[in-house]
Amino acid sequence: MIDILRGVGERVLSREYIARDPRTGKPLNVARASKKKQYIETEEGPWLALHKDQIIPLATPNSSNIEVSWRSKKYSLSRKDGVMALTRIKGNGSNQAHATLLLALEDADHEVRVSGLKALPEVATQKSDELFDWLSVLLDDSNLSVRKAASECLSISAPVFPSGIDIILHNELRSADSSRRNFAFKGLDLLCEAWPEVACDHIDELFLESHPMLRIKGAKLLGKLLHKGGSAAWDLISWALNDNEVKVRQAAAKTLPRLAKSETRLATILSERALSDTDSDVRLSAVKAIRLLDKDSGRARELILRGASSSDIKVRRACIDMLPILYGEEVLRGIAIDLLKTETDQKLRESLQEMALDESLEGSEAEKNKFLAPAPAIPKLDREVAEAQGKRIGLEIISPESSQKANKQDDAKQSIETKPLPKDSGLYRSVSQDELMGYEDDDDY
Repeated sequence: MIDILRGVGERVLSREYIARDPRTGKPLNVARASKKKQYIETEEGPWLALHKDQIIPLATPNSSNIEVSWRSKKYSLSRKDGVMALTRIKGNGSNQAHATLLLALEDADHEVRVSGLKALPEVATQKSDELFDWLSVLLDDSNLSVRKAASECLSISAPVFPSGIDIILHNELRSADSSRRNFAFKGLDLLCEAWPEVACDHIDELFLESHPMLRIKGAKLLGKLLHKGGSAAWDLISWALNDNEVKVRQAAAKTLPRLAKSETRLATILSERALSDTDSDVRLSAVKAIRLLDKDSGRARELILRGASSSDIKVRRACIDMLPILYGEEVLRGIAIDLLKTETDQKLRESLQEMALDESLEGSEAEKNKFLAPAPAIPKLDREVAEAQGKRIGLEIISPESSQKANKQDDAKQSIETKPLPKDSGLYRSVSQDELMGYEDDDDY
């Protein structure tokens, strides 16, 4: 949805526009964008109170003012208001509205020309013949307000009529007037959303310009094309990373972390190149992208390891922080020891020393104990015997109460075992010598 001018008004769905190459007339390959509906919002004003039959007569030269009531107020509307109301005429009346607008764009009254430029984008959705020719002319109008309105008209029309304003946009992007140039880049920004492949063509041409400012402004739009411009946008990023201007490379490098989330292989290739850049911001963006890559990827590990030895402390810090995530303890200690040989930054040295420390050999007593195997459990019987004797089990302390209790239980057991049975018990009788020798059996014969 495109905001137009200063007000918020009626929304009118534009016709589907087919972008064509101005040189060949063939449709541009923008199938993805053609599915996106474009809207233009018209400015609100008292002209909305006009009856449709009143619009054309009021918008023509030498018309008389018309009194209307709008939002509880009375207004006297002139020709410029009638021209603004031309946006309300659709269908059968569009040819007449188009012809009336052409007359307004060449009127001697600069306020009428301004109104005509405000109405142009929406009228053009019905019929655009000659309208953009007049837009090109009015960009160089003698009146400042007309020139400003023409620039605004261009930025609004860019995403809706990419082929109609193609040449105009190309020229305005390179205007010596900063205001006109800014409006043109605003239009190019909107074009990135609506027609990304068309925008890629414009940015491609900007990268050929000798003035670094144009290449910088073009590079700053690459992020908007990242997931919409396809391979054309990726080529532009690659190209920008080789630019002589550092700000161009910085802008391109900022797209790499986002690219890493969707195009891993491409992001790896471009990040590897950026990691060797002379600018620290470019290198840091490359590291951020690498950190988002697959941690199990051998290439990502290599790049992080290389960055850990970089001359740029920002890069080293970012890469060293990644080492514990990428490597196990044994490998990590070896890497940390090697890096300590050359690292000069005190904070980084402290981090590497922690990574290099083997707690099982060099740590505190508590840290070393973490690596000892647990002692086997003492059998229950052995524990009871030891406790009965008042002996310590491991580090446990035998309380006097438990020792006395155990001794009492032991004494009671012993007394039971040594106490003789009574003679009158049925379980007890004396045995004679004959019984022992077996002589008592002879009496039976």
